[in-house]
Amino acid sequence: MVRAVTIEEFAEDSQAFQGTRGASTNNRSLGFVPAFLDTDTGVVYISRNPNGTLAPCHCLDGLPDTLIAGRDSKGRVQAVKGSVIAGFERNGCFFTREQAAHFTATDET
Repeated sequence: MVRAVTIEEFAEDSQAFQGTRGASTNNRSLGFVPAFLDTDTGVVYISRNPNGTLAPCHCLDGLPDTLIAGRDSKGRVQAVKGSVIAGFERNGCFFTREQAAHFTATDET
């Protein structure tokens, strides 16, 4: 059985980067866009709201069904495939939260 990543785990990850440029609110002005990487396929998915518009933060409900591992009774995403990680897209490149925080701390972007 393949491990799933839950919405709670994404929230904990996000909380760990609050106050750093590994968080959407702190790196948006530098051109970073919240995104997800499926490490199994290498495909990057820009974070989107359920209606398809760009999301200002990491939103699981906008991911394609192929990445979804569980939903609640109202259809909201509660878990995704274990190969999915949250990060950012900038100028065609994917950055993990750690990479974004490090890059912005060492570069004049």
